[in-house]
Amino acid sequence: MVESTISYQGQLRCIATHGPSGSKIETDAPVDNMGKGEKFSPTDLVGAALGSCILTIMGIVAQKHNLDLTGTTCQVQKEMVSTPMRRIGRLAVTVNVPVKLSGDDQRRLENAARNCPVHRSLHPSIESPIVFQWAR
Repeated sequence: MVESTISYQGQLRCIATHGPSGSKIETDAPVDNMGKGEKFSPTDLVGAALGSCILTIMGIVAQKHNLDLTGTTCQVQKEMVSTPMRRIGRLAVTVNVPVKLSGDDQRRLENAARNCPVHRSLHPSIESPIVFQWAR
């Protein structure tokens, strides 16, 4: 179990503290929901969690197979919906891998990404396509 403590700072801002390490993340409400949009919003963090989880799990598989994914990036585009209620409607992910890999390694890494714990934890109503751009 890992515990985080979140403290409301006023003006729609919070500070989340990671229990084991003490590292902190500040959040702000987005501009379209009464905030200033000056920091990650809570829903932005869901997208960031998805992208970082995908890259981390791909990194674990790469290490096991002696592959170097240094420089690999991930973009997550978050789209909100308001009907029937405000929520995340889509998290579109693009993974850019700048190293040339065999077809087997590509399939192995794609499978890892699609099975990362955050991706598997998303509600089925959230569209979450993952597109891979492989070096040629």
